Amino acid sequence: MAETPPLPRERRRTTRGLRPLPELTKDLVAQLRRLVASELALFKAEMSAKAKAAGIGAGMLVGALVFLFFAFGVLVTAAVLGFALILPAWLSALIVAGILILIAVVLGLIGWRSLKKGVPPVPDDLGSELSADAKALKGEQP
Repeated sequence: MAETPPLPRERRRTTRGLRPLPELTKDLVAQLRRLVASELALFKAEMSAKAKAAGIGAGMLVGALVFLFFAFGVLVTAAVLGFALILPAWLSALIVAGILILIAVVLGLIGWRSLKKGVPPVPDDLGSELSADAKALKGEQP
């Protein structure tokens, strides 16, 4: 069995007490795993705290919307009763309902027009931009 020649004196001094590369690599991988696991645990903790706060906020907003819905109903009733002072009650209710339907139609038409502008959600000049980029990549003038 052949013995390995001893290291030169200078090299023995510089490597004494140092760990070999495979051991260092193994430690590096273990530390990276611990780091990633710790970062994931921190991320999960932060996200769960934020999700809890967002859930509470969303619940409060839903509660506010419910109360706003009922307040709107009370305001509609007040409008009907106000008209009922000068007109019959049934006519007052029809007038308020007509006003509400007119508001709903106007809002619906505005929303429909806005929706048609946004659909499909693709940029109009995407084709020209892509062809200009392709020409630039080829080195041609766009």
